[in-house]
Amino acid sequence: MSGKFAIRFANEIQISFLQTYRYSRRNLGLPEPTFGYSPSDIAWLLEHEEMFTFVKSIIEKTKAFSRPVGFIGGPPCPDFSVGGKNRGREGENGKLSGTYVELICQMKPDFFLFENVKGLYRTVKHRAFFDELKEKLNNAGYVMTERLVNALSYGAPQDRERILLVGFHADSDRLGFDPAATIANFPWNRFARKDASLLKNLNWPGMEPFHESVMTLPPEGIPLELTVQHWFERNHVDEHPNAKHCFIPREGLKKFLAIPEGDDKKKSYKRLHRWRYSPTAAYGNNEVHLHPYHARRISVAEALAIQSLPRNFLIPPSIPLSDMFKTVGNGVPFILSSAIAKTIALFIETKGKCL
Repeated sequence: MSGKFAIRFANEIQISFLQTYRYSRRNLGLPEPTFGYSPSDIAWLLEHEEMFTFVKSIIEKTKAFSRPVGFIGGPPCPDFSVGGKNRGREGENGKLSGTYVELICQMKPDFFLFENVKGLYRTVKHRAFFDELKEKLNNAGYVMTERLVNALSYGAPQDRERILLVGFHADSDRLGFDPAATIANFPWNRFARKDASLLKNLNWPGMEPFHESVMTLPPEGIPLELTVQHWFERNHVDEHPNAKHCFIPREGLKKFLAIPEGDDKKKSYKRLHRWRYSPTAAYGNNEVHLHPYHARRISVAEALAIQSLPRNFLIPPSIPLSDMFKTVGNGVPFILSSAIAKTIALFIETKGKCL
């Protein structure tokens, strides 16, 4: 969706995620991937010769156009998340990070992007695994750069950190430059708007008593474009096709009426503040985000807005409600992913000079 890359092949084992991706591309008027979609486990791509040969042929056919070929992937992250299973490399999801790296090493695309939660980068035992993955990629000929980024820095209304690892193959003829000599020029900050730590230190409003359907004026001195309310209005969430997709509480409204606006420090039942950014958008494992001024959970449309997705990005109505929220929460904020795509494209287009 950045307009910089053509998607040739898409692989996603979670059927609901894949259905949403296909549905949204059609709705946004984007072309189908040249070689289609696959719901395969990436381990299966390595273990089955027929599928391995098919994917390898896609790479070779694309390379024939003399354009760089890249892998973009974010292996499942719960095993590295502090709030998740924390099983690391031994977890079923954790193992897939190693599988993704192995796929890169065997397929040898010209460049790759690896995305995961900050726990893989900051937690000591997980960081050792991350360093092993980088060593393997280095031995396969890749020159790399990494950065812990926050979606807030790029304009998303959400405090969400991710570790990003970008690599370029040193022997690629299609890149047209020596990445080892230019990797220090990689423009990580080109499309970032402001440092997240500075943004979080602004005078944001605190907790306030909850008042059903009462509108308030924004305080002075805060960037409105980073607030939940701004994105609700921008995406017309009340009119959005996914506005009706919302969990109805079994226990009634009592609990929903008692939590103050802006009380978002709890593990669950966080009430967003309309004039602040949201905590990280994770809508599974008992993580419940409440609407700032309505006595209910946020809708799928509102969750999409918090992920900074375009107004016409839709979740297909046929998908179960729990899978809708899981699909939204597992995605990388659109503004962040778009900025990183542009950053990689700029590095390649300028042959590492990034003028």
